[in-house]
Amino acid sequence: MQALVGYAKKLEPVPDRFLALDRGAFTVPECQTRVDLFPEYKDGKLHFYADVNPRQSPTIAAFLSILFSAINGQPPETTLAIPEDFVRTIMDSLGLGTREVGLNAMLMRIKRHAQEATRAA
Repeated sequence: MQALVGYAKKLEPVPDRFLALDRGAFTVPECQTRVDLFPEYKDGKLHFYADVNPRQSPTIAAFLSILFSAINGQPPETTLAIPEDFVRTIMDSLGLGTREVGLNAMLMRIKRHAQEATRAA
């Protein structure tokens, strides 16, 4: 659990330019915890930010921190290559399989943003 809290603390803060946007398009409704995912596509690279309270939801924040450390600053193809069983593999290894529905919803949203970036390129 301490490792999760450590990863949660590493989650990059959301830049102010995103906080003024209408959150409806960025909220992941399938997740019990309020999570807003903000994609940014620039110079052929994707970068994601998540607005989530790491103190209230350390599991979600830790998962996103781990995921973002692998895909931020990478082309959309990196995100699209994430295996379908990624969430189950990560969460089962941590003993937290019950969060799978919401985490899968976040991953699917992130992949959808990557697909849109690929089409825009």
